[in-house]
Amino acid sequence: MPKVTVDGEELEVPEGATVLQACELAGKEIPRFCYHERLSIAGNCRMCLVEVKPGPPKPQASCALPATDGQEIRTDSQMVKTAREGVMEFLLINHPLDCPICDQGGECDLQDQSMMYGRGATRYDMNKRAVTEKYMGPLIKTIMTRCIHCTRCVRFSEEIAGVDEIGALGRGEDMQITTYLEQAAEHELSANVIDLCPVGALTSRPYAFEARPWELKKTLSIDVSDAVGANIRLDSRGREVMRALPRVNDEVNEEWLSDKGRYQVDGLSRRRLDKVFMRKRGKLQPASWDEAFKAIAKVKPGKSIAAIAGDMVDCETMFAAKALLKACGSKLLEGRQTGMDYDVSNLAAVNFNSTFAGIETADAILIVGSHIRWEAPLVNVRVRKAVKRGAKVFVVGPHWDTTYPAEFLGEDLAVLDRLPGHVSDALSDAERPAIIMGGAALAQGAQKAGVALADSFKMVRDGWNGFNVLHFSAARMGGLMLGYAQKGGMADIVKAKPKVVLSLGADEMDFQPFADSLKVYIGHHGDKGAHAADIILPGASYAEKDGTYVNTEGRVQFAEKAVFAPGDAREDWTILRALADALKVEVGFDSFAELQGAMIRDVPALGEEGLADYGALPKADGAAKAKGTIASYPIKDFYLTNTIARASAVMQRCSAELLHGEDMLEAAE
Repeated sequence: MPKVTVDGEELEVPEGATVLQACELAGKEIPRFCYHERLSIAGNCRMCLVEVKPGPPKPQASCALPATDGQEIRTDSQMVKTAREGVMEFLLINHPLDCPICDQGGECDLQDQSMMYGRGATRYDMNKRAVTEKYMGPLIKTIMTRCIHCTRCVRFSEEIAGVDEIGALGRGEDMQITTYLEQAAEHELSANVIDLCPVGALTSRPYAFEARPWELKKTLSIDVSDAVGANIRLDSRGREVMRALPRVNDEVNEEWLSDKGRYQVDGLSRRRLDKVFMRKRGKLQPASWDEAFKAIAKVKPGKSIAAIAGDMVDCETMFAAKALLKACGSKLLEGRQTGMDYDVSNLAAVNFNSTFAGIETADAILIVGSHIRWEAPLVNVRVRKAVKRGAKVFVVGPHWDTTYPAEFLGEDLAVLDRLPGHVSDALSDAERPAIIMGGAALAQGAQKAGVALADSFKMVRDGWNGFNVLHFSAARMGGLMLGYAQKGGMADIVKAKPKVVLSLGADEMDFQPFADSLKVYIGHHGDKGAHAADIILPGASYAEKDGTYVNTEGRVQFAEKAVFAPGDAREDWTILRALADALKVEVGFDSFAELQGAMIRDVPALGEEGLADYGALPKADGAAKAKGTIASYPIKDFYLTNTIARASAVMQRCSAELLHGEDMLEAAE
């Protein structure tokens, strides 16, 4: 390992480290605009200048200079100070004085670094250049006169998202960053360039002029728009969530967030259920909590009560419903609303066992029945990383744009029983072979065939488990851990003909078979579930309650309450606790802490944040054969997959413009 001296302090740095990284290891702060830890090195802003000996007697860009043995690095010399002042002066030559009206104000790298490293005055008195605005879609607002050509957005689009939609045109003073043909950036991760932009050139269009960062309360939360469980921060003002931003977690989402997870938050204040409703003479009419509970108790359900969990429910709500049903003598619990039925006797057989960080190291990946780009955009980023390292990818299912080289093997699942020779060879020769099974494969009953395939290619070996199931519901793994799975799926619930059906935010299910049951909807949006319900009890969204969530790799994570629920809406567990009193049964908890304690006693893994241990994969069934074809994937519209997204004006606009090609006109037009 090379030894270098940074401002008089000697230290060892890893082989291949840059001078900038060596300085950071020594605890020195190096200013930068173009350099980013997760992007390739561009070396074009020159803000990270340092003095290095041996070398030419001039400042050098530390981000692009390898650290070598014996280097003496100075970050605080007069030469470095003068050079940084000069670079900052150049960067500000054409930059407009927009700080009072710029959305980046208060969290802007250019503001911070000009204060810290600038000279405080300019000698430039010529005309500034101006750049026309570009249209980058409904999510990204551009003011390109502010652009300093750091090219972070260009490198993100090409390297991380894998969609070459942003690039540079022209040279020198005439250089401009733009989308090709000035069309919208049409991929699921496009808004991450807003976080990457160190100035106010790319800002959030829906959030424009809404709030300043110092006005906002910041709450740590978890994204529930898919099963990745991306770590987010909810910024709220008063009772309204203003925006969602990604938090850094290298094990889960690195520092990225899908556009849906970021922008569906405006749906939290639209189409909300804030009153109790009861169906009277065929129409839903406002009612009181007391009336609703009396109506449910009047049915005298006894053991004949079922609970169906939706896609965004927290574990505490599901456990509270389970406790209520247990007190009533019922075991009719289900979380797979769309009718899927697969073996959950061993949770390792329905888990993403490689982990998200681990799938990057796979060298041959077979994807079966999963449109990963829509079901889990941040997992697609990981698979893309594996491909860049040399992995081969094969897909069974209808064609979709993968953003990396992949071979499609057709839609017939029978191909799993007789893989083409080159595919079989690739999986056999791989040190870390992996299979990813999506919802479309599970719906066709291909789970056991996938386990058999993993066994035949020895995908589970020392230090590696290559069998993965990719869910797309934030509540799915938590629900399976809590027993929300009947042996026959939803069909078992339908056969039981329960007197009362509790729908815990379940909006994707078919309510027709329960025409004779009393349908009680506990949820937060007036969506499909509320339209079908006989009684609506307004609940809280993920932003309005504390809760535990388990992602598709079995990672237990905790989300905090950011704001209060609107109107008469209450946290879901309190509704279920009050319902227990109405039904005259004991559930064993009176507070959230007691509820959480009971849940952790029942399922200890839910008490520890981190990966749950589901044990080893079950033994393969040699007779398991894959049948059927994958004609389509479960998600038809990436932007409108849940109740919050469907209520979001931003998501509706994205769906109309980016997926369905509708021209969206501005108000002035």
